[in-house]
Amino acid sequence: MEKKLRDYEIGIAKLSNKKHFYEFELDDSFFKLFEGEIILGGNLLAKVELDKAEALLTFVFDIKGHVRLTCDRSLEEFDYPIEVTETFRIKYGEQNAELGDDLWQITPGTQSINIAQHLYDYVSLAVPIKKLHPRFLEEEDEEDENDILIYSSKSTGNDAEDGDNNDDEDIDPRWDALKNLN
Repeated sequence: MEKKLRDYEIGIAKLSNKKHFYEFELDDSFFKLFEGEIILGGNLLAKVELDKAEALLTFVFDIKGHVRLTCDRSLEEFDYPIEVTETFRIKYGEQNAELGDDLWQITPGTQSINIAQHLYDYVSLAVPIKKLHPRFLEEEDEEDENDILIYSSKSTGNDAEDGDNNDDEDIDPRWDALKNLN
């Protein structure tokens, strides 16, 4: 049975003002609902706590499990562990509007909230930019340890003088004339 986006709706109109708890399974059929090539599938459990107050709805998402990704180096599929906790708030107002990344405004007559996009976004944001199969992670760590970055914004007096002397010998005479324009 294929899941539909309606499976992720929470009816808020008839809820009493208190905490409510929900659980959603995010499996391969969930990820097929979204167009994206980052996450191939997965098996996660999303626990959602909804604290309904008179003028504010506060959702706390606790998502744990793993997603299936494609390694950027070897193109092999692998499971990547995900553990996410996020908070999202909705307040009541005159019109529906997105007031920020984690704050929406809805009209008092809104009957339900669909949280599927929020679940997908939170999981997607937990995926690293560089997706490496676990067998390559040790190699990456070793490479990072061996790399040495040296940065200096000051030059020693001798280096500056030596550089100037060498540069003077190779300077085009037209540039030499410009030095005297101070």
